[in-house]
Amino acid sequence: GFLFAEKCPTLPRTKFADITAETYPLGTKLYYECDSGYMRRSGQYSGIWCQSIQHVASWVYKEFECIDEKILLSTAPTMELDFTQKPERKTESPAPQRQENLSEFDQKVFCGPPKTIPHASLRLNNQYYVGQVLHFKCQSGYDKQAPTSGTSMCKKVNGKIIWTHLDVRCTNDS
Repeated sequence: GFLFAEKCPTLPRTKFADITAETYPLGTKLYYECDSGYMRRSGQYSGIWCQSIQHVASWVYKEFECIDEKILLSTAPTMELDFTQKPERKTESPAPQRQENLSEFDQKVFCGPPKTIPHASLRLNNQYYVGQVLHFKCQSGYDKQAPTSGTSMCKKVNGKIIWTHLDVRCTNDS
């Protein structure tokens, strides 16, 4: 890890909300999980790692793909045409992360949002550090009452590490 990052308290639990972070500190490891009905192609690694590459924090990706279980379980010889949606090679280079709003310093120590992979979602990281901003967005079907999305930042106030107040209402009451 690295020295200056202080851990944040446990996240305020928000039911029915998807949480994504805007930035991740160096050393963060995240894992993709295939959506239900899909399986990881065997032998592939689902983890990604935020590392410093030429002094810029960048995600290091391995080849990773989620395949429809029905295709996987069928005994038919694998048809090549099925993989026409190969992850576009464009995304292979560390995705140009929306980092314009990050300061020079932040780009050295924080990775931006990881790339999205078809039929996969990121397993929630449960350790966050001071300076990280999280986005909360109600899952569809639970976004009946505004506000349906918001952000919370982990910061240090008077020596105490807190999450800023989050006002999001995710319920399935119509």
